[in-house]
Amino acid sequence: MSDQHEPVLLKEVIRGLCLQKGDFVIDGTVGGGGHALGMLKKIGKQGRLLGIDLDGEALKIAQKRLAAYASRVSLYHGSYCDMKQIALSLDFPLPVQAVLLDLGVSSMQLDTEERGFSFKSKARLDMRFDQQSKGVSAYDIVNYWPEKKLVVLFRDYGEERLSKKIAQKIVWQRKKSPIVTAKELADWIEKWIPRKDWPERIHPATRVFLALRIGVNQELNQVRLGLRQGLEVLEKGGRFAVISFHSLEDRIVKQYFNRQSKDCVCDPLLPVCRCEHQPQIKILTRKPITPSSEEVAKNRRARSAKLRIVEKL
Repeated sequence: MSDQHEPVLLKEVIRGLCLQKGDFVIDGTVGGGGHALGMLKKIGKQGRLLGIDLDGEALKIAQKRLAAYASRVSLYHGSYCDMKQIALSLDFPLPVQAVLLDLGVSSMQLDTEERGFSFKSKARLDMRFDQQSKGVSAYDIVNYWPEKKLVVLFRDYGEERLSKKIAQKIVWQRKKSPIVTAKELADWIEKWIPRKDWPERIHPATRVFLALRIGVNQELNQVRLGLRQGLEVLEKGGRFAVISFHSLEDRIVKQYFNRQSKDCVCDPLLPVCRCEHQPQIKILTRKPITPSSEEVAKNRRARSAKLRIVEKL
């Protein structure tokens, strides 16, 4: 795994979190440590950072990258869904002044062939963020899930309009021989989808691969749990930043933040409020922040990133 990690929207994240000297922060998806390094420079010698990630290889890179700040950094192999329990287990001070979640797959994971994320990978289909887990892999889904379940996966998680056709073709092909590698699956999808139906600017297998990755890692459920955890560990006046890379993630983030910013979440048809809901946050980004054209030119994978920031009331 390469240690060349280009953090997306770094300046915007640092500016939006409004970090001060001595702040305590949690990076729930520390990855290669790019955002963490920027935050550590802002919070100074009295500040501390907790970095969490499911990817053990990424943590090794983060440890190397943040070595100069080792006395102020705690790194943990786990899920941001458990950030409160992780912080307590490490005696990391709570509440914190800032939380960051950078969702989705990283460039390092895409570029590591044996992980099976890339269309070009000749390694066995995998796509697990946590390779130490015994959870289902992309190979298991592609070769063993029934056709109806594949259709739902590709349709709901990948928003693939040809989900039924692709699922049928996968089942037909795997009866002859297993679909083993990511490249093999991508090549088959390229053949199965007529060129006139190819999406613009992306590989025809993009949506299927996205759906597989989300299904393998249960990403959408993780996002919902992580948003609740992030607000729980944040102090009043603290800020929470979330970077998403596809519409399903961003929709969950947007809807959750909108709900938590309202006085009332009752059915609008009810004549009187009965929920007694109190707003928990103030939304600081009514429209998500997106990368500049200069950043996209340097890092094409940043093009779909959306940053939302809120402040806890």
